[in-house]
Amino acid sequence: MKNTIFTGAGVAIITPMNADGSINYDEFGRVIDFQVENETDAIIVCGTTGESATMTDEEHVECIRYCVDRVKGRIPVIAGTGSNDTRYAVELSKEAEKLGADALLLVTPYYNKTSQRGLVAHFTAVADNVNIPIILYNVPSRTGINIALDTYVTLSKHKNIAATKEASGNISAIAKIIEACGDDLDVYSGNDDQIVPIMSLGGKGVISVLSNVMPKETHQMAQLCLDNNFAEAAKLQIKYLELCNDLFMDVNPIPVKEAMNIMGFNAGECRLPLLKMEQSKIDTLKASMQKMGLVK
Repeated sequence: MKNTIFTGAGVAIITPMNADGSINYDEFGRVIDFQVENETDAIIVCGTTGESATMTDEEHVECIRYCVDRVKGRIPVIAGTGSNDTRYAVELSKEAEKLGADALLLVTPYYNKTSQRGLVAHFTAVADNVNIPIILYNVPSRTGINIALDTYVTLSKHKNIAATKEASGNISAIAKIIEACGDDLDVYSGNDDQIVPIMSLGGKGVISVLSNVMPKETHQMAQLCLDNNFAEAAKLQIKYLELCNDLFMDVNPIPVKEAMNIMGFNAGECRLPLLKMEQSKIDTLKASMQKMGLVK
């Protein structure tokens, strides 16, 4: 059995931007502290929600460094170091380990994609070059490639591949992954609207966009699952469902950064090619947030 990286709700944290598009580290620190103080169980930095796709190599490394230093060991920091270039993924993963990251999040290669054999070779190349645990990230809607069950079984045998973030949306497939891999691979929900279903099957928690705006509540939902109180957890899943959906009414992380701005954070806007939402969508999002008591 491998050590579990974290249980509960880990936040896929945003990266605040200044008006000129540079990273706003002062506000990033404020957002990190807000998460830690409100019971988030882990921070996932430089993921999709953190806009890693538009970061330079220097920015990517500095964001990881800053997050690790700011968290100061209070909760695990998981660094997004995935790439469609295996060599770069290896280099960035080794650098994140040097910076003190507790674990890595590796998305499947995108655009050029690969075969299932290529996935095994890609993830194994990274895992062979680091000494911290890896969370695979399966999000076929973005990458155009799905990790097959047999591939999961093969990868789960590597000592450094500890978990997966499953955002395929396919509950039946996720159940088969949990059955086939057992204690060799922890599973985290990659979708906020599936936290309770996946944890009811044995998932360890969620890597969450919702946690950016409702860290304490998302932690509570996951903790209820860990406590085997699925009836109460399901009530929260339904209660927060409208907001979960509205945080994806536009391309992530456009809505969640807008939500953070509405709450009084200086999240800024996303980097191009992502654009600010239309006012009608902002109004809809704000109405959902008002129902949750996040704004007046």
